[in-house]
Amino acid sequence: MVDSAAERAGRAGGPLSGLLVADFSRVLAGPYATMLLADLGAEVIKVEGPEGDETRTWTPPAREETSTYYLSINRGKRSIVLDLRDEADAELGRELARRADVVIQNFKPGGLAKFGLDYPSVRAANPAVVYASISGFGSGGGARLPGYDLMVQAISGLMSLTGEPDGPPYRAGISVIDVFAGNHATIGILAALRHRDATGEGQHVEVNLLSSALTGMVNQSSAYAAGGVVPFRMGNAHPSVYPYEPFPTADREMIVAVANNGQFRKLCEVLGCPELADDDRFCNNADRTANRVELRRLLIQRLATRGADEWFEALVAVGVPSGPINTIDGGFEMADRLGLEPIVAVGEGDKAVPTTRHPIRFSATPVAYQLPPPELDEHGAELRKWLAAPEDRTLS
Repeated sequence: MVDSAAERAGRAGGPLSGLLVADFSRVLAGPYATMLLADLGAEVIKVEGPEGDETRTWTPPAREETSTYYLSINRGKRSIVLDLRDEADAELGRELARRADVVIQNFKPGGLAKFGLDYPSVRAANPAVVYASISGFGSGGGARLPGYDLMVQAISGLMSLTGEPDGPPYRAGISVIDVFAGNHATIGILAALRHRDATGEGQHVEVNLLSSALTGMVNQSSAYAAGGVVPFRMGNAHPSVYPYEPFPTADREMIVAVANNGQFRKLCEVLGCPELADDDRFCNNADRTANRVELRRLLIQRLATRGADEWFEALVAVGVPSGPINTIDGGFEMADRLGLEPIVAVGEGDKAVPTTRHPIRFSATPVAYQLPPPELDEHGAELRKWLAAPEDRTLS
């Protein structure tokens, strides 16, 4: 499951090799975006205040006293502590931003202006900069609001879609909106870099959690925007497709995700009830959705005769999407069995840190895993020396 040092060394570089990213962000959305950029070869300088990124202290769990939360989103970076309240440190921050291809920050809108690190100030010294800002609710009327994933899950309506119909709303099991925003920030940065390649001009890229949540709810958002319908939580059921939810088997639950008539016919054949595919109540998706209570009863009768793993093998063999409901270790184990190599160790020897593999593979410019998540100010001395030297001095 873990790559060797030789395999890692063979992947040095990456499609963004040569880009310098000044990362003034913290917690999740911004650091996730900059880790993706680092994986793709960018040189990322993580600027932290004297207390360090908050996620360093978010335990349990921990790996050798370091938060696994922090480890999950900070590989490939160098850390420098700059107290922006100190003018000498603030000047180093401005010099870093002047040299950077990309600056990313998630302070409250306007929060960096007093340090000369807001977009207009950075652009004045570095006109080609791509400057990415991540906020909770944008730089207009929502500028005063703090941006926390759970807060936005509630405000956006996502929590109203999560949970049982007669139960309370629930947050998603991860900070999914922060991840949405981190991905959107990465896409925006790459698009702005493409524009810069074509024109020589930088620009300001703005991402906010609420907009990321609304677009990330896709069909549920469209139900309201295009159809005037306010969707509500349905547990594990899908509002528009059936069968598309967990079902009990002889030993444990599994999901069946049938999205078309052909898949439904194959499901019925494997379950030993081919007649259901021609039943007027179930022959089309709209009919199956309308008659889901009766169809669920009939499917449960058949699924109760065998266990989840046995059904999984039989169903996927004929192209019916399905699977047992695993815990996370089971998800990693399956990815490993499928040759996806889900864990990569970053660093050397005892300092190597197992991390989750970058999800994109390239045929010509492979992902690079060059540095483990840094200790606080681990690279501070060398970075201070580099920032004080002439700009043409290469950062080793």
